[in-house]
Amino acid sequence: MHKFAALFITALAASYAHCQTPTAIKTQDTQLANALDQLLRKHEGEIGLSIQSLHSDVSYSFNGDVVMPTASLIKLPMMITAYRLVDDGKLNLDDQITLTDKDRVPGSGVLTEHFSSGVSLPLRDYVRLMIRYSDNTATNIVADQIGLRETAATMEALGLPNTKLHSKVYRGDTTVFPNRSQSFGIGSTTANEMVRLLSKLEAGKLASAKSTKAMQEHLLTCDDASKIDAGLPPNVNFAHKTGAIANVRTDAGIIYTSSGPVAVCFLSNKNKDQSWTDENAANVLAGKVGQIIVERFGTPTADTQLREGAFGEIVEALQRTLNDRLKPSPRLSIDGDFGPATRAAVARFNRENDLEDTGVVTEATWRALGTLIEQDDPVPSPEVVNAQKLPRNPQSSDGGPPAVTCKAWAIADKAGKIVFESNSDTSLEAASTTKIMTAYLVIRFAQRNPKVLDENITFSERADDTVGSTAGVRSGEQVSVRNLLYGMMLPSGNDASVAFAEHFGARVSGAAMASDDANVAYADFVAAMNQAAKELGMEKSNYTNTHGLSNKEHVISAADLIRLTHVATQFKLFRQINNTRQFGCELVGAQGYRRNIVWKNTNRLLEIEGFSGVKTGTTSAAGACLVAVGKRDGDELLAVILGSSSSPSRYADAKNLFRWAWAKRRDK
Repeated sequence: MHKFAALFITALAASYAHCQTPTAIKTQDTQLANALDQLLRKHEGEIGLSIQSLHSDVSYSFNGDVVMPTASLIKLPMMITAYRLVDDGKLNLDDQITLTDKDRVPGSGVLTEHFSSGVSLPLRDYVRLMIRYSDNTATNIVADQIGLRETAATMEALGLPNTKLHSKVYRGDTTVFPNRSQSFGIGSTTANEMVRLLSKLEAGKLASAKSTKAMQEHLLTCDDASKIDAGLPPNVNFAHKTGAIANVRTDAGIIYTSSGPVAVCFLSNKNKDQSWTDENAANVLAGKVGQIIVERFGTPTADTQLREGAFGEIVEALQRTLNDRLKPSPRLSIDGDFGPATRAAVARFNRENDLEDTGVVTEATWRALGTLIEQDDPVPSPEVVNAQKLPRNPQSSDGGPPAVTCKAWAIADKAGKIVFESNSDTSLEAASTTKIMTAYLVIRFAQRNPKVLDENITFSERADDTVGSTAGVRSGEQVSVRNLLYGMMLPSGNDASVAFAEHFGARVSGAAMASDDANVAYADFVAAMNQAAKELGMEKSNYTNTHGLSNKEHVISAADLIRLTHVATQFKLFRQINNTRQFGCELVGAQGYRRNIVWKNTNRLLEIEGFSGVKTGTTSAAGACLVAVGKRDGDELLAVILGSSSSPSRYADAKNLFRWAWAKRRDK
């Protein structure tokens, strides 16, 4: 959490070191119960919540003793276990550990995508990456160093028997608690146990003072602000760790309120909303919990002093202002980091203005600096702004396109010719509309080799472990190519797209020799996607994966999606799949069992007569996207919507654009 108040965590910790660690959640606080009870019961999913003031008996618990999945929240107990081993002399944070190919796992973090095998980092850095970026590869390396059973043993010794690490991330075969893994995934805990653990950490009862401070600093850097943190004011510190998998969202930590530190743990499971946006229902609920906590316990008064070690926009403004006010200018870099150069400039400014000769910005320093320069081009005074007469643009004609929330759109006629557009040649992240290309390659290959539709695909662990929207096929289960096309396109199965790439790889790419290596096959398939894009004249598009999970180099333009979709819809099977609202099939497990599965189409336009296909897509970076076909009075149009502000907005954008386009073409 990047907030200026993070500078003062050491002082905060010292101020509250006298607080007693609660041994149990006490009597329910009426004010919290009135604010939270009904809110939590309305949520479509299971909730466990525990709140404990560490300076008083004020507390609240909702399903606090129910064992629930942790997702990546289990990395917090892992960190504590590691530092306790360090204090016992059984682990050294300075030990260099070399990253290898076998260490790499997908999902959150930076090591897998951005670091080369062979790089050596101290264990301390792996712990830091595990907490700040929830790095899965770093987590597994830390687990190897502390031992898989050690976290559960440590928690048991602390009187927290339900808090356990079960296995390494994306390595289910390493489980040391098979039954719990099956029920809860990589880790389990209760909200009350996690709050007791945090209370002990804050009171300095888990580790040495040095280790306690290091752990608090790690938790203050957690970069996920989408849950409890979303409801906290900017000047409220939150030292925490989050977690998320398909139907689980978790967050736990210490909130530093004006009344003192408050320990909180939010657990959610079996959530109906499994979307991967900040507006996910469990995320929003967690944010409301954070808001209610600060309303109950108070927001700290902002510290008026700024000193070395601070960072952020206020430091940038200070640096610009010092460059302007001091003659000669200190020529500070506008980097937002309050380092030695900024400290020296502040000390010089204080001396020149007869203030205390220090490098600390006090209230007197702020007054002497005057109005801060917050931009390279200074903001004009209110008098100048208010005196300006701003020009108005003429009203658009009645025939202009409707107002939309999306970043780009394009509409084409039945021949694939774009007839209306806005920013259609702009390369944008386009989320799961990527799967149109994945399906196109498979169906095009099947058109030439019809028997492949009846081939069975055996799901790999890699496919099963793919994050985000899912077809729900498990590792080792078999499904036909024909049926899995529905599993990819209807529920937008990221896992299915990976399975297709692993299965077809060299065959669709035309590689000279097929490889048994799934990574090579996947790379061959992505290469085939880019080759097909080149053949179709998709000059503004580049594919780096088969599913559309966020990657800055993975981009598609609206015009290119028109070209691709127009060609893909020439295949009868493609049209049939994408006009299907739900599809059921039978899966066969490696052990011989059979189970039924139902896939439901995410495209809500199919609920309306006249619309058919094609694909939805949503990520935080791409926004809400949609490719759709609509027909009215014999006029069939193909529309692409990229970057709408929300899922409902994409459908409103699409319907408004279709309605306007049909009217324009009818009135010609």
